[in-house]
Amino acid sequence: MEQQQAVPFTRYQKFVIFILAITGFTVILDFMVMSPLGDMLMKSLNLKPAAFSVAVSAYAFSAGLSGLLAAGFADKFDRKKLLLFFYSGFIIGTIFCGFAESYPALLAARIITGLFGGVIGSISMAIITDIFALQQRGRVMGFTQMGFGASQVLGVPISIYIATLWRWEAPFWMVAAISLLIFIAIAVYLKPLTAHLAIQQDRSAFKHLWHTVAKSNYRVGFAATALMSIGGYMMMPFGSAFAVNNLGVSYDQLTILLMVAGISGLIVMPMIGKMSDKKDKFTIYAIASVWMMIMCVLYTNLGRTPLWQVVIFNVLMMMGIMSRMVPAGALVSAIPEMSDRGAFMSINASMQQIAGGVGAVISGSIVVQASKGSPLQHYNWVGYAIVLISVVSIFLLRRVDNLTKKKRSNDKVVIPEATAVHEAL
Repeated sequence: MEQQQAVPFTRYQKFVIFILAITGFTVILDFMVMSPLGDMLMKSLNLKPAAFSVAVSAYAFSAGLSGLLAAGFADKFDRKKLLLFFYSGFIIGTIFCGFAESYPALLAARIITGLFGGVIGSISMAIITDIFALQQRGRVMGFTQMGFGASQVLGVPISIYIATLWRWEAPFWMVAAISLLIFIAIAVYLKPLTAHLAIQQDRSAFKHLWHTVAKSNYRVGFAATALMSIGGYMMMPFGSAFAVNNLGVSYDQLTILLMVAGISGLIVMPMIGKMSDKKDKFTIYAIASVWMMIMCVLYTNLGRTPLWQVVIFNVLMMMGIMSRMVPAGALVSAIPEMSDRGAFMSINASMQQIAGGVGAVISGSIVVQASKGSPLQHYNWVGYAIVLISVVSIFLLRRVDNLTKKKRSNDKVVIPEATAVHEAL
């Protein structure tokens, strides 16, 4: 594997990592909490699996649509202002989720939340790419994507607990309260990010969007992200329902299961991030994908299983899933030019969200449940589908890897615009 020298972080860069990580934590928690609340929602609102998958995919589809609409404007404004605008809308949408008293109201609230929350990840990625050199981004991705693990260690168990004490709406109120504090921190401490405005070439937002989509190299990155996301979203909507109704896990045990998986994520993500900065990113992705495929097939074919075995299987499976995210994100982030990053990241996030929504709908059409509390049927078919999709995604990310290496070899400066950013920090 290629050995590279790690570039240290400045104090301000460490703050940026922290603020983006906790921002991502709230957005991920808002989305992730739907899965563990799934069994509770399906029973309390008398929903079939297909209807619940629509509630999950509604967020994804609206997030994808907003990302496409915002892509043309993503490089026209200070990235800090964009982050604050969309984060404020995300907070409002989450509050509406807390007010929801019926399935239609919940569906509408999830759409509003997705319209704003779905763009935040792409803005964060553009900020990361502006501030951090490629040799740092593996570690940055490892830390910022710890929000995934942190949401399971802290957010999801607490959400289930307060939902059990009160109602399923309570977790959304918790997310809104935490997000408001983070919003204030971003407004006060994050510096403006406007370097990209000096090199803008497209006057029209539509032309800038078309200019970004028209590049064949960019489309390879979009396709790789979309395909990877379809597989990731297919298992998620029915994770808790499968654990409760098929594996025999109680709600109390479900909290333990998610906490252990989350802790493993907090340990694995930084390790994979450091490894991605020192070793070949594609090799790490390929190994993690193969591991994930094996564990997905084994896990989705389990029947009634002791808790300790479920925990082990779940942790091993999550290790594979999360270990793909870091190197893939770092590789795709290296494709766009600085003037296109905001648009590229917005479109890329849209492809991720839309593909995820498609994945949730597909799994909802595959998985069936005869009655409340009965085992889910055909969940193992979802595991087999993930294997096929993951094989193709490996070949696509190989193309991304080749494009990234070719781009770097053609650059006359080893560390591009990030050098100027470092000097300004």
